[in-house]
Amino acid sequence: TAVSITEQPVSVSVPVGYSFTLRCRAQGRTSLKYQWFCQYQSDCRLIPGATNQDLPIIAEQTQLYTCRVNDLQRNVVFSDWVKVEVHQYVARGLPPRLWQGEPVIVLNPSKQWVEVGQPLQLQCAALGVPAPSYQWYRNGNLLEQQKRKKLWITHTKVSDSGTYLCCASNSHGEHWTNAVDVHIGGGEVLHPAEHLQLFHLVFILATDKIALLVGNNCYQHHPNLMAPVRDVFELSRLLEHLGFQVVSLLD
Repeated sequence: TAVSITEQPVSVSVPVGYSFTLRCRAQGRTSLKYQWFCQYQSDCRLIPGATNQDLPIIAEQTQLYTCRVNDLQRNVVFSDWVKVEVHQYVARGLPPRLWQGEPVIVLNPSKQWVEVGQPLQLQCAALGVPAPSYQWYRNGNLLEQQKRKKLWITHTKVSDSGTYLCCASNSHGEHWTNAVDVHIGGGEVLHPAEHLQLFHLVFILATDKIALLVGNNCYQHHPNLMAPVRDVFELSRLLEHLGFQVVSLLD
């Protein structure tokens, strides 16, 4: 082609007020002209004066951007549309002062109690330059279809119960959300205090072998670990095969 993009701009996820630059590079047979456009909601407009390869931005609101490149013979090509996601409410001290663009979790999922057949939604968010990709896990197992900030299950089953967490990653590294328990049940959904009473009842009435497994995944002065989630899950299955009644707890 007469004009081709050699460096595409990249999407970012940044706090409000953050300054950065979108870059676009192209090559052609003659000299090239650049023009940036932005889209907010359904309104797409030319950015006045944005005629350089680099577009400096001070993040104000989430928008889409693209760059048009043309040569003197009116050959035209557009860059990929990229998303500048702006987080309006970020905890003080985030991102760190010497932030290099690595993922920083700004929203953790929350514990859920859901009746069978009802929808389940878990949500997380992270800063990142470039914008991070997401991958959800249940009981340490990768969930192939859950690769967005929001995990959505339209009709839950009992087998959807478990411990969930999400990994946000980009070219600078990865960061994990907190692990949260999701309880799926029929009829009345038991809350933590009721679960504790039920566990006490099991211990009092049980005449069989019982195993209590506690996996600690949250440390105040240490990064979150993956191993406790996976180990508790695997050890639970092993002990159940050996005839134990297993009570598994996390954090």
